[in-house]
Amino acid sequence: MSTLLSLFLKLSAFSVFAFGGINALLPVLYDLSVNQEHWINGQTFSDYFAIAQAAPGPNLMTVTLIGWNVGGVLGAAIATLAISWPSSIMIYFLQRSILSMQDKQKQQMIQFAASALAVGLVLSSAWQISLQLNQSFAAYILTIGTIATTLLTRWHPLYLIAIGALLGVLGFI
Repeated sequence: MSTLLSLFLKLSAFSVFAFGGINALLPVLYDLSVNQEHWINGQTFSDYFAIAQAAPGPNLMTVTLIGWNVGGVLGAAIATLAISWPSSIMIYFLQRSILSMQDKQKQQMIQFAASALAVGLVLSSAWQISLQLNQSFAAYILTIGTIATTLLTRWHPLYLIAIGALLGVLGFI
């Protein structure tokens, strides 16, 4: 099977389970693209994730960059389409079903449950991806410090990004 067809089929299947967005299943995407298919290496995955987070727009840019690495512009287009079409169709029909419910309390309950599930998946994913990508004691300290700072202070996230960038430039991470 050609690489681009494999990319399309595997990312389409991945999209079906990406409840909460791409970030909710980053460890699975990492395993697929780095360990199983060898489309990219771990450092490239980390770089693509950082670029996707820094750039404006949707989080699916990580997948687009993986596709670009696999097959250039055509690979990027195929990866973006593959990750978008299954979940878009499912959400369209799910939203229609929820909005057609007469009981507003049930509507709200479903929406709150889906929100809680998405947040839980993203937090779990963040934990798993930090375990896979952190390569040094300093990286773990930065991760734990960032979590603590986020939870305990009102610092703007850009300060934390600047600290991480500075530590990287200085060679600590």
